[in-house]
Amino acid sequence: MNERKDKFSTKMLETPPSGIRKFFDLIIGRDDIISLGVGEPDFPTPWLMREEAYYHLEQGHTSYTSNWGLLELREEIAKYLQKYNLDYNPKKEILVTIGVSEAVDAVLRAILNPQDEIIICEPCYVSYQPLAELCDTKLIRFDTSKTNFYPTAEELEKVISPKTKAIMLCSPSNPTGKMIPKDELEKIAKLAQKHKIWVLSDEVYSELVYDE
Repeated sequence: MNERKDKFSTKMLETPPSGIRKFFDLIIGRDDIISLGVGEPDFPTPWLMREEAYYHLEQGHTSYTSNWGLLELREEIAKYLQKYNLDYNPKKEILVTIGVSEAVDAVLRAILNPQDEIIICEPCYVSYQPLAELCDTKLIRFDTSKTNFYPTAEELEKVISPKTKAIMLCSPSNPTGKMIPKDELEKIAKLAQKHKIWVLSDEVYSELVYDE
């Protein structure tokens, strides 16, 4: 039987696989290699977390939740954010996702139209590029190696165009660990307001900061 040439979408075929995942597959089963490519702990999941999971399985807490995620969890997230002086309504302004990739995917699909532009600061998390490309969005690559590995408002403004819809930030950065200084973040916020564009902030590593 002949394979159909149109079996897969052009967009899927044009989306490159993750280089990190290629290396991940290569070292599976190798005990003589230490992987620094993915955030995989080298210790078992703590018993406290496993015990909690067992409890909820035994209690039958296995049905679908609200589309927004468990309300109790959203309420705790809202409390957590208050320490950063951020006030969010857990019922209307917090959505639980399965990790950052799903969150970024949902946000990009919600705000981007084909031919919009999004600025991605490189080096960056591997999922940003394919998720943006799946939205038929033009990627504007901002090379942070020229600005001490964090974006500056002054240099970002040089790549903003009338088609720019969003700027993607990650601080502390994945993969460099570099943080964007507070005063620079304030300048970027003013820049975004000036040009009326979104700032998407991936802060998954915000707790891995040990300075004031």
